[in-house]
Amino acid sequence: MSKLPALLTRKPAAAAPGATGLVRAPREDWSRVAALLGPLADDATAERIKSFPRMAGSDSDPWDSLLSVLALDEHTALERLAQRTGLEFDPEPALEESAARFYETVPAQVARAHQFAGLNSDGGIMTVATSQPLQPAAFSTLEDALSMPIRIVLAPRGAVANLINRAYERRQDLVTEIVEEMPLDQRAIESAAGSISSSTDLLQLARQTPVIRLVNMILFEALRRRASDIHVHPMETKLVMRFRIDGMLIDAFSPPLALAPAISSRLKVMTELDIANRHAPQDGHTSVRVGSRKIDIRLSCIPTVYGERLVLRLLDQSQTKLSLDQVGMSRPMQKTLADLIARPTGIVLVTGPTGSGKTTTLYGALGTIDRTSRNVMTVEDPVEYHLDGISQTQVNVKRGVTFAAGLRSLLRQDPDVILVGEIRDKETAQLATQASLTGHLVLATLHTNDAPSAIPRLIDIGIEPYLVTSTLVATMAQRLLRRTCQTCAGLGRSPRGGKCEKCFGTGYYGRVGVFEVMIMNDELRRLTAQGADSVSLFDAARRAGMRTMAEDADDKIGQGLTTREEAQRVLG
Repeated sequence: MSKLPALLTRKPAAAAPGATGLVRAPREDWSRVAALLGPLADDATAERIKSFPRMAGSDSDPWDSLLSVLALDEHTALERLAQRTGLEFDPEPALEESAARFYETVPAQVARAHQFAGLNSDGGIMTVATSQPLQPAAFSTLEDALSMPIRIVLAPRGAVANLINRAYERRQDLVTEIVEEMPLDQRAIESAAGSISSSTDLLQLARQTPVIRLVNMILFEALRRRASDIHVHPMETKLVMRFRIDGMLIDAFSPPLALAPAISSRLKVMTELDIANRHAPQDGHTSVRVGSRKIDIRLSCIPTVYGERLVLRLLDQSQTKLSLDQVGMSRPMQKTLADLIARPTGIVLVTGPTGSGKTTTLYGALGTIDRTSRNVMTVEDPVEYHLDGISQTQVNVKRGVTFAAGLRSLLRQDPDVILVGEIRDKETAQLATQASLTGHLVLATLHTNDAPSAIPRLIDIGIEPYLVTSTLVATMAQRLLRRTCQTCAGLGRSPRGGKCEKCFGTGYYGRVGVFEVMIMNDELRRLTAQGADSVSLFDAARRAGMRTMAEDADDKIGQGLTTREEAQRVLG
């Protein structure tokens, strides 16, 4: 191990003069070098290669300098080098526990300086990913330190950097549990901001104790206030932090703008993203613990003109027992839904805009299914809650797992009930239709304003009307209304005076659903076959006894569960 830190201070040229085969090449050998590099680039002429030793960085970063000379992008060059040398090229290398010895032996600063990361070990050979192949002296010293030979895998710089960040972060065990250290207010933010040292090293900045405490406090405060999302929005002169609580976005804090890079870097490290990439959208996730609760965090970041905008989705995995009572569904409607999902075949759609609780309703419905006698499988994006006795598949477009591909695979698993997180395109809709025709019950979500509009939407996607009439069993539409706070009776004030501590003065605490269910009958099927519009379908559903969301909202207003103003805001 003592040899590794010396690599940081030793000059690469002195360590291995001419090791790259390029730096010390005699004048008459440039043609031979060009011939050797021919498979990497068609225009690797001797004249171009001659300029390599004179380039800044040819000694310290020979691979990057070579890419500049040959005008090659990194991915293409590594791929061609792998073909030329027989080395493996892996654009997304995976980290395994067997590589622990690498991270116990190699200091983090050495791994970052030389861009190598341990992947796995069989006990005799350590597999190491690198984006800098032209450093034989470093590889030799690494073998000496590990006391075993290494096997090189070529990988892009961003992938190697992510592995390094993830491995050393995991070893420090910084992201395991969030505890309540102090209440988060403007004074606490300013105190934390004052103790954060300035640094150009983003990873070092992200690992400073004040930054970790600040981000932990922000997460704890968001969870304390039941926020489903956290928005970090940099503006020209300030940083705005908002929480989405009960569907409403509210301003929470306004930290100093100078804190934006620190907060962004810390959250990226937590969610295993590339902290150096601040010019492209990224998505990541992690899990933290708050007492006995496990919270899944999904981070989305996009570049804006004033810095990176971050949105975190918070999912409480402890709330896995979702019942239809909790979402506010009346007993008669629960019985109707239970009868629908007891059917062996057909399609049941739950519709509504984003954030209207469609997936939660479907989870509640799945909870009523006998999973010992029926094989229940899902394909979702994302898998929000983990349910016992159900096989859940996560959509991963990068790896080719789309809703359509996932659904196609599920059909080979002998399912009885299939939940499709969302019908977005014609292929997914066709597969769902075929699945229902071949003896499966399909539950899915769709984006429409009301239950009757689901039929024109399916036809618009590309499903033939006769298939809709053959497969569609029912459609349900829903919205979420804020529930009146029972502590302050919706007044937002405490009986002792001041702001209600439970609802933070809003007068609302939690949400309640309003629903409408349209069950297909002969008239609706006839109108569907004739291509009727949603207005005609709505009138026919009303004649058949469908109660609208507005009527369901009136019932809940009468029960004191919500207010007329809230119903007007959501339903119009």
